[in-house]
Amino acid sequence: MRTRTEQGRLKLLPLAAALALLAGCTSFSPDGGFGAVEQTARDRLGKDVQRVRSDEDRQAVAGRVAELLARPLSVEDAVQIALLNNRGLQAGFHDLGIREAELVRAGRLPNPTFSMFHASKKEDGVRDYKIEQVLTFNIFSLLTMPQAVEVNRRVFEQTQRAVSLQVLRLAADVRRAWVQAVAAGQTLRYMEQVMEAADAGAELAKRMRAAGNHSALAEAREQGFRADAALNLARAQQAQVAARERLTRLLGLWGEQTAFALPDRLPDLPAAALDAPDIERQAMGSRIDLQIAKLDAEATARNLGLTKTTRFIDVLEVGPARVLEGRRSESYKKGYEISFELPLFDWGGSKVARAEAIYMQSVERAAEAAVNARSEVREAYTGYRTAFDIARHYRDEVVPLRKRVSDENLLRYNGMLIGVFELLADARAQVAGVNGYIEALRDFWIAQADLDMALVGRPDLAPPPGAALSTAAADAAH
Repeated sequence: MRTRTEQGRLKLLPLAAALALLAGCTSFSPDGGFGAVEQTARDRLGKDVQRVRSDEDRQAVAGRVAELLARPLSVEDAVQIALLNNRGLQAGFHDLGIREAELVRAGRLPNPTFSMFHASKKEDGVRDYKIEQVLTFNIFSLLTMPQAVEVNRRVFEQTQRAVSLQVLRLAADVRRAWVQAVAAGQTLRYMEQVMEAADAGAELAKRMRAAGNHSALAEAREQGFRADAALNLARAQQAQVAARERLTRLLGLWGEQTAFALPDRLPDLPAAALDAPDIERQAMGSRIDLQIAKLDAEATARNLGLTKTTRFIDVLEVGPARVLEGRRSESYKKGYEISFELPLFDWGGSKVARAEAIYMQSVERAAEAAVNARSEVREAYTGYRTAFDIARHYRDEVVPLRKRVSDENLLRYNGMLIGVFELLADARAQVAGVNGYIEALRDFWIAQADLDMALVGRPDLAPPPGAALSTAAADAAH
């Protein structure tokens, strides 16, 4: 025989079961949204990404990194290591978990609220009670749940694209850092050769001056060249260390891993530059930041609809209630309780106005992003073509001409038509040409990385290549 209290509890079970069924309609996906990021990395980079969640995952990544570091590090291997080992990227992957949790939460009802009032008074040796027990559910959240789920779903999709863009940006940063590190190492080795030649010239001038076969002015010139070579060598050493450390940070390496080997020289210039007359249209269809801006505007529009729905009533709670008044032996009075917010002072106009302003703001930002994207891809493509033309000019015109002059002077030196110091002067003149070609080749590959990034997202455009070339020209003039 069930008591009245037990019967009341049984009557609540169907309602609780129905609400529990509705609350479970949104659940976590098997991959947590990471599949879209993996697909982007495979399609656009041809690389793997892995979300590290356990010690086993960390050990697998460490093994793959060690395998790639066992040989001189190519630019493609460097990108792969960064995508697996960069801890900042791993932290960005957790944004997916955060947004997915918010999406799942939006698809579930808030937990029910239980409240209880208990009071008693003793009169004439008898204690009277007043007990109120209420279990309420936020029913209004059920009405707004579809819109809330849709808003959070769009935010989740936006986060997937943002994380994918983070992957592509890291790849572009690694490419630039790799090019700078290899170029810095190449420049350093050349400066070491220049320093050896400067030491030999200065020592020869000193001995000939002591023997009376050389003027003080000629000796001073050789000493001055040696001093300049020492300064340039110190700058090259610092630039090489800075570039290598920048690459090390992006790769997430530490300890013995930082002793990785790099190629001795940059890749050769390609046979022809990329010809892309419709590059603006291509960028408009492939840039992820534009897709994010569009999703942001759409999510804001959905949020505006949600705001209009809830402008008058924010909370509507309903649930069964029972009240006992009198002695404990008496039965409960059963009923229900409804509570909601009364729009006496704020009729929701401020919320709607705020949502509309935010929506218009997102629309304008999306339009700005489209305008900027067109300009950025044009600038990146122009920089790429200019860098290619300059590097090709060095390769086909400047360097062969310098070599021809050097060969002619060597013939004259072998024929005793010029002396050793004239030959050294010609070698000094070649310094600017060789440095200029290394810098031009470096600028081209950086411009290539900038162009690739401009096609998928906002690039960090490098300064015009003329800046480095003007420095080399100034050194040559000095």
